[in-house]
Amino acid sequence: MRSAPTILHLDMDAFYASAEQAAKPSLRGKAVVVGGLGPRGVVATASYEARRFGVHSAMPMGQARRLAPNAAYLVPRFGLYREISEQVMGLLRELSPLVEPLSLDEAFVDLEAGGVADSAESARAVGERLRADIRAVTGLSGSVGLAASKMLAKIASEEAKPDGLTLIAPGTERALLGPMSVRTLPGVGPATGDHLRRAGILTVAEIAEAGEDELVRLLGKAHGGSLYAMALARDERPVVAERESKSVSVEDTYDVDIHDRVRVRAEVARLAERCVQRLRAAGHSGRTIVLKVRRFDFSTLTRSETLRGPTDDPGVVQEAAARLLEAVDTTGGVRLLGVGVTGLADYTQEDLFAQAQAEAQAQTAGAETVSLIKGEGAAGPEAAVGPVGPEPERVEEPVEPVERRWVAGHDVRHAEYGHGWVQGSGLGRVTVRFETPLSAPGRVRTFRTDDPELTPAEPLPLVAAPAPAAPAPAAPAPPASG
Repeated sequence: MRSAPTILHLDMDAFYASAEQAAKPSLRGKAVVVGGLGPRGVVATASYEARRFGVHSAMPMGQARRLAPNAAYLVPRFGLYREISEQVMGLLRELSPLVEPLSLDEAFVDLEAGGVADSAESARAVGERLRADIRAVTGLSGSVGLAASKMLAKIASEEAKPDGLTLIAPGTERALLGPMSVRTLPGVGPATGDHLRRAGILTVAEIAEAGEDELVRLLGKAHGGSLYAMALARDERPVVAERESKSVSVEDTYDVDIHDRVRVRAEVARLAERCVQRLRAAGHSGRTIVLKVRRFDFSTLTRSETLRGPTDDPGVVQEAAARLLEAVDTTGGVRLLGVGVTGLADYTQEDLFAQAQAEAQAQTAGAETVSLIKGEGAAGPEAAVGPVGPEPERVEEPVEPVERRWVAGHDVRHAEYGHGWVQGSGLGRVTVRFETPLSAPGRVRTFRTDDPELTPAEPLPLVAAPAPAAPAPAAPAPPASG
């Protein structure tokens, strides 16, 4: 391990919920829960105000509503969160070339590799400056941990929450870890924690006292050995700059089980198209198509098909996913569907060939259409007998208008009242609070869901743009020569 605490771990505080509070002045200081709002939704993030009621991440949303019935419940806005994450990661990359993102709101940074810190004092100064820069750029707070290893830096950032900085000085690690619960160590979940508890091991110090042989006997060679090393504060894992993406996938959980096979096929086709959109946005193609189906009894099935070459063609992915679906029994009902692509590669010539083939097929279809219009059907020109009569009148079926769906927490704009966000909707009405990140708490108004003056909008910046620098004063003119 290092002799200086030059590994930094940043964890943004209650990231999704904090972003929503920053965007919505009326929610600041109040309980906010972000996640899926349907009967099967789960909590993605809860603000610290909501956590006081016992709400936490991964909790079923129904349980969260029982614990905090007066909280604001919002659907995630991942576009906004990704934009803020890119700003934060940009600040981290200014410190070092070795930045290891773990999620949108969490990353390790090797300060030594960036040449910005080589001692406890310099590392602390960098950490404090980073926290100030994050607040200035995003309006949000992040907690920073500094230590000589990744494991300890992450533990330090947890100790610093919320909105703080904790530095673990080299040489003090064992004393700090000793009284902590075994659940503090990475890889110790509920099952492993219960196993250790039954063996009388409750703290990190007791793991060290038990010895490596006992831990291997209890947990196996790999897990027991690594856990013993961590209890002794040994962690030599380097900060890895980039983690190569291995797959792209999308999935949906449905409020009510889907029994209609036709709708299941339609959902799979829609998910395949969304998956390809993500694949192309990442600049990748892939060889293996994966279908995930969670049935009514919570049993989860995955089926995969590997193609001859990588593709990012939506038709190819949809066809492969449809073939995989045919091998899955969905008669009892489906609660979750997902489509993914693995075996990723960069954009390839084979993909270009697939696209060219599709274009050629489209052109051929167009030529056949023109041929038929001219009377040159499958039987040749002779098939067109007699004069061509007037084109029969087309009767169009009336189309029922689709009611617009307004998602709680998402941005809207009204032609008269300006920017706002959806508080809720139902029974043909939508309630909007009109405010912006830079305004005072705004007023609430209710409209019909089909109000033509109300439209979806993009999120606004959470902080004001910096004022342009004032121009330098002009230099005085030189005195005229005699």
